[in-house]
Amino acid sequence: MRILFLGDVVGRAGRDAVTTELPGLRARLRADLVVVNVENASHGFGVSPDMVRAFLAAGADALTLGNHSWDRKEIIGFIDGEPRLVRPLNYPPGTPGRGATVVEVPGGRKALVINAMGRLFMEPLDDPFRGVQGVLAQHSMGAGGTVQAVLIDMHAEATSEKMSMAHSFDGRASLVVGTHTHVPSADHRILENGTAYMTDAGMCGDYDSVIGMQKGAAALRFWKKVPGEKLAPAEGPASISGVFVETDDATGLALRVAPVRMGGQLAPAMPEF
Repeated sequence: MRILFLGDVVGRAGRDAVTTELPGLRARLRADLVVVNVENASHGFGVSPDMVRAFLAAGADALTLGNHSWDRKEIIGFIDGEPRLVRPLNYPPGTPGRGATVVEVPGGRKALVINAMGRLFMEPLDDPFRGVQGVLAQHSMGAGGTVQAVLIDMHAEATSEKMSMAHSFDGRASLVVGTHTHVPSADHRILENGTAYMTDAGMCGDYDSVIGMQKGAAALRFWKKVPGEKLAPAEGPASISGVFVETDDATGLALRVAPVRMGGQLAPAMPEF
């Protein structure tokens, strides 16, 4: 299975870049599964139902969220009816939506997409490790399993927590990828037991910014510890940033992994397989 994951979409610049480029990128990579983190798509904070529909129409198979899941209030009444929109599974019981979904991909195959949120330097939620373990206990991966691939989006601040998630489930997931910090890391690799990993996929947005936000107001917050100008997304040319993985259908484990970067200010990177 060929899996494309794109990091946090930030604001209009990121939305326009992804919805415009994704159809061609999907075809170019011959991707079977496309997952996009969209928790910052609406002016940097949350996502709206119309935006969800636009990402799905552009070619995304599943969309993940994070700590800004509920910033657009209308998503609360929408999320239960859209199984392809996945919020962190470790929100308390009774929270709208779901933390995992199974997506059908070409060839009669299925992929499990899981979204979890870290707790270090983040809002305190339930244990993401036991939450992921509970979901994985319901599935088997590989040719004879319930799914042929497993993707875990670990939305977290601390690199140590993301790495711990990957090592904890090495051999039980096709890809563990970090989101939230909006800066692509250079540590994409396949772990000892066959799980592909990248600490952060980066963002889809304008990198002439402070993690996607206009740099003047964002920087001023570090100079003056008083409320200042409201943060707004940078609106220059956007980079699309993510990771691409090819897996073995027999096992669900990764065969190859490479970063994806195109457009905007970042040096381009495109898988050669």
